Amino acid sequence: MSRKKIDLGSIKNIHLMGVGGAGMSGLALLFHELGFNVSGCDMGRTAYVEKLEKAGVKILYGHDVRHLDECGVDLLAYSSAIPASNPELAEARRKEIPVMQRAELLSLLFDSKNGIGVAGTHGKTTTTSLISYILEQADMQPTIAVGGELCDIGCNAKLGMGEYMVAELDESDESFEYFHPLYSVVTNVDWDHVNQYPDLQAVIDAFGRFLCNTKEGGKLFLCGEDAGVKKVIEALPGDLKNRVHLFGRDPSFDFYAADIQYHCGGGLNYSFYAKGRKMGTIELVISGEHNVLDSLAACGVAHELGVSFDIVQKAMRMFHGAKRRLQLRAMCPDNILVYDDYGHHPREIEATLNAVRLMYPDRRILLIFQPHRYTRTQALFDRFAEVLASVPQVVLLPIYAADEQPIPGVSSELIGATVAKRGGNCVLAQNKVEAAGRVMSLVRPGDLILTEGAGDVCVIGDLVIQELNRSFASAL
Repeated sequence: MSRKKIDLGSIKNIHLMGVGGAGMSGLALLFHELGFNVSGCDMGRTAYVEKLEKAGVKILYGHDVRHLDECGVDLLAYSSAIPASNPELAEARRKEIPVMQRAELLSLLFDSKNGIGVAGTHGKTTTTSLISYILEQADMQPTIAVGGELCDIGCNAKLGMGEYMVAELDESDESFEYFHPLYSVVTNVDWDHVNQYPDLQAVIDAFGRFLCNTKEGGKLFLCGEDAGVKKVIEALPGDLKNRVHLFGRDPSFDFYAADIQYHCGGGLNYSFYAKGRKMGTIELVISGEHNVLDSLAACGVAHELGVSFDIVQKAMRMFHGAKRRLQLRAMCPDNILVYDDYGHHPREIEATLNAVRLMYPDRRILLIFQPHRYTRTQALFDRFAEVLASVPQVVLLPIYAADEQPIPGVSSELIGATVAKRGGNCVLAQNKVEAAGRVMSLVRPGDLILTEGAGDVCVIGDLVIQELNRSFASAL
């Protein structure tokens, strides 16, 4: 995928459309810290917008062609949520103002450094966060761009003075092909973003093109036990295959975990091996098999960069994850725990549920799930139902549309009916207030309540926490 030729030296005022999201807000912070005059617009106020305003970034609400003159825009960047028909975007093109996708602009900064690019259908945010945190602890002062907020760093983007940049790269619109990493990391390859990729093979082909953009002399860190990754490796040219470093749980891999132990209440530890040599024990606060693999990718990259294993161990022990990745929201009365997770693909939800079961084998799970996108629901509803049917009790919300239009016959009821056919317990709620009420009628002492989805399902967790605390106070 070719990138527009832009001389940033001639650019003074950068305007970002859709700046309220995780990715665009991080881009705004980076270029603000680089000294550009940055402005942004979005339809509503988000937590990311509030941070940008505090940092001194000019924020405008709504989309309006007048923003271009008001901000003296020299370069406009837009998120994937902005349609091509948007008047502000169309007017910028009419005025011949340079226009770029978010990824195109980010790649200009990324490619100017020794880039560590993290891609994969699942686990990108955690893996990027782990690598970033290790390099921070090693005082390597990396530049960071992550698709979620790091609990330990307190932001989703940070300009560093060091030679490395760590970035989460998005395959959803194939924009990861703009980047040319020195180190390319792929956590897994699965069929998702079905509006962009008609089948798994199309996803595999895209990841292959991404890996072929690895800089000369660069290295590839790939999950050796993932079926999709294996297919990508098969199609790589010979010179790239020679630069592959595999990670996973197989002793034949370059970096592998052995003697894995999962702790009740959360956390795990394992023995880390690099190139056949036992380096020592990795201890994590975060849980689940998927986080073993994510941490192995980070350990492998750190090993190749020459980071002391003592520093890697310390960083792993201290790492508390990214927000909305199986995040404990509250410990409520009656020994009820409330967690929140961003998972919105069946494989992600399954991994989260497995982690919860390892952490709390004796707790009943009450899951509130908000499907994300009509296209994903249409393609994967049966797989969603398979995963949800294994949960003791599910409250199902309407589909969070994101930027999609409804598809006739595709709704949460489709998932719910299929869960019922599989013998699962699923109730539907029409809105957040009703969902919170359903949860309160179903919850028992000692339950674990889990809100799951990429939309705004976490709001229900807040409502439930408030009601649980209120009910307890009124009973005193």
